[in-house]
Amino acid sequence: MNNIYHYPNKQRKLDEPTPNDNNDTRAIVDSVQVQRFAVEYDYPVVFTRHAFDPVNLHLLDVLRRREPGKRHRVAVFIDGGVAQALPHLAGQIQAYFSAHHEFLDLVGDIVVLKGGEECKNDPDFITNLLQILSDKAIDRHSYAIAIGGGAIMDAVGYAAAIFHRGVRHVRFPTTVLGQDDSGVGVKNAVNWLGLKNLVGTFAPPWAVINDGVFIDSLPAREKRCGMSEAVKVALIRDREFFLWLESNALALARFETVPMSYLIKRSAQIHMNQIANGGDPFESGSARPLDYGHWVAHKLERMTNQHILSHGEAVAIGIAMDAHYSVLAGLLPAGEDARVHQLLVTLGFKLWNDQLETRHESGRLAVLQGLREFREHLGGELTITLLNAIGKGIEVHEINDQWVTESIAWLKHLK
Repeated sequence: MNNIYHYPNKQRKLDEPTPNDNNDTRAIVDSVQVQRFAVEYDYPVVFTRHAFDPVNLHLLDVLRRREPGKRHRVAVFIDGGVAQALPHLAGQIQAYFSAHHEFLDLVGDIVVLKGGEECKNDPDFITNLLQILSDKAIDRHSYAIAIGGGAIMDAVGYAAAIFHRGVRHVRFPTTVLGQDDSGVGVKNAVNWLGLKNLVGTFAPPWAVINDGVFIDSLPAREKRCGMSEAVKVALIRDREFFLWLESNALALARFETVPMSYLIKRSAQIHMNQIANGGDPFESGSARPLDYGHWVAHKLERMTNQHILSHGEAVAIGIAMDAHYSVLAGLLPAGEDARVHQLLVTLGFKLWNDQLETRHESGRLAVLQGLREFREHLGGELTITLLNAIGKGIEVHEINDQWVTESIAWLKHLK
């Protein structure tokens, strides 16, 4: 062992005896041992179409990747909205498992769940999921597959993470937001006490399968919502991707398949790179660069009860507002905020909501309460990502109330 504990004027390896250990009771009792180890994670993120066609072997391969000779037990959960939009999906899944019955065992019936943010707000939802996993006798070498939007990904992922201290979880995100952002990450959570994602875990999935067929069937609003996260990562990490988004904005606004597929894949790659190489995959520090524009978005979602504004729509507003704030703060060159605003508008986003002007009795903007909540979620120190250039984020630790007010007025003027 080579772990060294740094103590004032002392350095002692774990296997090095304490001086006078045999004779000095205080030395034996008053000691510090440091445990240190590293755990390597890896999981495939698959981009495909028709994942449940029996000739498509991606699902079979990811389930067998560690134990190829074993017959794997699998519980499948489907978002109710997806099941309704794709009435043949359950039959296709059953046919897939039948075609590969030598290696796959579909345990019991496919479970259809009520999706949307309501499932994350329901205090009984996780308990019911845990009961289902128990009834199906899912163990740590079994699988829980979740097919659905971000809320179902979050809820089933959280239940899988705490059941038996973690069972293997495979995600099939069915929205643009899930495929290009949340679905490829390592977080799971549900809402509690009226606060978004207050209870959750960091638990990497076993695999993620992004099936483009699910995107084809989405309503226009759902397709659009996920684009805001692509704009976000382009703004903070990849100028060339932002330029591509500008050049292809009209095609994306028409939801053309080829540019939509590239948007999803490139955005997912940037998110994955940040998680793997950003130095803080489980967010133990206070910085959350992937949450650019989100302090506003999270508060707006709660203020509108998630019904008027979806997450992606709220993020678009937050992105535009923080772009103008970056200009006011002297971080971003003047005019770049207008580019960001124009791209989002071309993609089809409405960048105004009357709740932005709501004030408390004290006269302070209600949205500013989101800063305190964001700081608490981070762990105490406020760290907000703003823009230093298109493609380059910068972290700040203070927000000026007046510049927030002016940024809101700017959005209202442009609406």
